[in-house]
Amino acid sequence: TGMQQAIAANMEKTLDVPVFRVSKTIATDAFDDLYRKLKPEGVTVSALLAKAVAVSLKKHPLINAAYGPSGTIEYNAHINVAQAVALEGGLITPTLKDADSTSLTDLSANWKELVGKARSGSLAPDEYQSGTFTISNLGMMAVDKFAAILPPGQGAILAVASAKPQIVHLPKALTGMGIEKRMMVTLTCDHRIISGADAALFLRDLQQAIESPGALAK
Repeated sequence: TGMQQAIAANMEKTLDVPVFRVSKTIATDAFDDLYRKLKPEGVTVSALLAKAVAVSLKKHPLINAAYGPSGTIEYNAHINVAQAVALEGGLITPTLKDADSTSLTDLSANWKELVGKARSGSLAPDEYQSGTFTISNLGMMAVDKFAAILPPGQGAILAVASAKPQIVHLPKALTGMGIEKRMMVTLTCDHRIISGADAALFLRDLQQAIESPGALAK
């Protein structure tokens, strides 16, 4: 199909980009609790995740930047978080614009509208070509870990795997052990502009945003 051909062409464009990947395990119990609390207000998991990513990107503008054609770093004035949506015959990446400064309820309403347009084939180009950072979330597919391919024109993409209960060391537990839901996230980066330390620091702040998510609802 035309969509498959477009996806293939975009993926081939990134083959010459030197990339590296960094993974981190993040606890999700507090994030899940916040989602359950906000769900009656119409908040979606996708919007909550986009907000956590966006506030972390605000602290690390290099992760939200791109490699310029003249070898420069092109910083983006906006934080536009694209998220992959599977469609019959391919996928598309609707974009939540200014995700760092938009409220969760507005992000959720926007996301529902964008997904509806994606499935009906009525997305405008600016609604799926304006991302400055992309999330590929397979959390609903029982995936332990995966890495995503860097989209053209972006410096990084985050792959989100499934959250699963794990027995872990919990100092506050009576036995010192407990069960905690954790997920693995993997950041693929353009090594021409982003270093391993840059990626690690971004993931540290993303972990904090997800594990202590109260500020996301403000």
